[in-house]
Amino acid sequence: MPLAKSLSKVQKSAKNKNIHPKGRKFKQLNRATLREKKILDKKAKHSEKKENELLIVNYIKEIIGQDDLKKVVSFGLNDMKVFIEAFISRDDEELIDLQNQRRPNRPASNRQLILENRKKSEIQQFTEGAGFSIPDLSDVENVENLRNWNGTFGGINNVKRIYINKHIETL
Repeated sequence: MPLAKSLSKVQKSAKNKNIHPKGRKFKQLNRATLREKKILDKKAKHSEKKENELLIVNYIKEIIGQDDLKKVVSFGLNDMKVFIEAFISRDDEELIDLQNQRRPNRPASNRQLILENRKKSEIQQFTEGAGFSIPDLSDVENVENLRNWNGTFGGINNVKRIYINKHIETL
């Protein structure tokens, strides 16, 4: 017979019973609670990672969808680096506004700290890390697939992606 490991099943079996703090059921309930918390943390981390991946792809889709770039069928490595640098500096205006609004000798606001930390980590990822995973804009068919992309994560599978960092010389 399979063991009940999910929190809901363990809670049902312990329902309407007095549980001793050193008993087997208490330990079982504790393990199930910790397991449930660990799974929820992993799900949240995974969904945050997917949202960040979609954010840069959507940003690049908006850039290549602008009127002056609609006729361009493929882009070079330097263009892709410029797109990434524009993505990194997308919140600079808001950051400058927050810095100007702050009174002297006062700590930075939470929003300002979040923006600064995000920008710092993105710069580090672009310069020192593996780089950003972006659509391969050097391929004509891939650029067309990106322009036709509907914005969902399932539809991004049609778009080939490559890693671009600041120090890469060729594709």
